[in-house]
Amino acid sequence: MEFLNKFIETTGIMQLLYDSETGAFNTDFYKTLIMYVIVGVLIYLGVVKKYEPLLLVPIAFGMLLGNLPGADLMHTEFFLSTDSDHTLVEMVKEVINEGGLVDILYLGVKLGIYPSLIFIGVGAMTDFSPLISNPISLLMGAAAQLGVFVAFAGAIFLGFTPAEAASIGIIGGADGPTAILVTKTLAPQLLGAIAIAAYSYMALIPFLQPPFMKLLTTKKERAIKMQTLRPVSHTEKVVFPIIVTLVVTLIVPSAAPLIGFLMLGNLFSATGVTSRLSNTAQNELCNICTIFLGVSVGATATAENFLTLQTIEIIVLGLCAFCISTIGGLLCGKLLCFVTKGKINPLIGSAGVSAVPMAARVSQTVGQKEDPSNFLLMHAMGPNVAGVIGSAVAAGVLLSLYAA
Repeated sequence: MEFLNKFIETTGIMQLLYDSETGAFNTDFYKTLIMYVIVGVLIYLGVVKKYEPLLLVPIAFGMLLGNLPGADLMHTEFFLSTDSDHTLVEMVKEVINEGGLVDILYLGVKLGIYPSLIFIGVGAMTDFSPLISNPISLLMGAAAQLGVFVAFAGAIFLGFTPAEAASIGIIGGADGPTAILVTKTLAPQLLGAIAIAAYSYMALIPFLQPPFMKLLTTKKERAIKMQTLRPVSHTEKVVFPIIVTLVVTLIVPSAAPLIGFLMLGNLFSATGVTSRLSNTAQNELCNICTIFLGVSVGATATAENFLTLQTIEIIVLGLCAFCISTIGGLLCGKLLCFVTKGKINPLIGSAGVSAVPMAARVSQTVGQKEDPSNFLLMHAMGPNVAGVIGSAVAAGVLLSLYAA
């Protein structure tokens, strides 16, 4: 009987319903149940609706693992210590000695390893030829970072600290690894909410962007056909990542972990002689890091720190950031359309958000609804890949200003 009682006390059900230290009934158990519902919604969106399944599924399951009573897989308190004497080395030792499996995986996030390694894969999968062929695309990629700084100001107004506001604002860049790298450095306590908001809005791009595209452009502008892009030489493709790395990091050194690894991956692809490295970066490396990143970041979204008013504010601010970034890119596209006397279709400006290649495909889809013979995809890829660079630069600026 004693054995049975002890077994019952150790079950997750009992730990969910009763405080293990006091033995009192846990009146907040319903919060954990709400988290399970959120997990179900995210998995539904990923599996049934196919909204960014490679990201939402591991994040959702990580949330489930982080909210399993008694499992002790994740201890966010290890990573949120405000004690100045609690050094990085001591934190790592504490995690290895006392942490759970997900704690150990989360070290890759805390140390900034996973986002940078994923950027190698992103770089290897990205073709910068449309940007090289049409450098003016950089302006649209830069303009599409407008939401980052507007949301930053909005978060400050709502009472967030500058570091927290910077982490919230970067959602507007529509780049998950970038948002995670900034947040894990500046506001790790907000990581779960920010990661879920960032990836959710990336998944909803086909629904969020078209209304703004139609509102801010005329039927005539949407039907504009652009000239075929010029061919880009092999030399240009090889030199480009090297030049970008030098220029960006000399101006914003804090962007080096993102820009440097993004361009390294692109160099693997551009040279034509490192195909094995390029294939590994695009597939095995990127997939492994995505699993570890998604699960460990999702596990930080516990009921205690996720079901708060702050989370609602972050989700709303993130939506505003993303929408304003889309508007910024579109308005820049309209300006360039006017300056070039109708040679640029302003729809491609919406692709300036860093969601490759989904945002570019949305530009193509909306454009073809006006004229089925119009092909904007390659033109939209210019602002799209420029947005990847732009979001990394914006992240570097924020890190240089607010990182301790």
